[in-house]
Amino acid sequence: MPMPSLPPAQTPLYNHPLPAIEAWLAVLGAVQQPGRPCLWRLRHGGWSADLELGVEEVTVVWQPGRASDGSATASARRQFPYGLSRADVEAAILAGP
Repeated sequence: MPMPSLPPAQTPLYNHPLPAIEAWLAVLGAVQQPGRPCLWRLRHGGWSADLELGVEEVTVVWQPGRASDGSATASARRQFPYGLSRADVEAAILAGP
């Protein structure tokens, strides 16, 4: 099945069809969780995050990782409304906790 084309990065997420949002998450390296189609897991460098596609926003919960000194870092939770551009949400997600 071919990957859906993505709208321009500055397009608000609410103007992306669901298959395009799912393709975007897959390109980021996120994996859809079995039995939970709205939940995606992303591992990136020293942290991981759970991304949940909600009705009005994308909720991101970054999981504790290890700081450069070896200490544990705290988890962080943020919601990003679908009115934000894909580029802005992507930058915020990839910035990490």
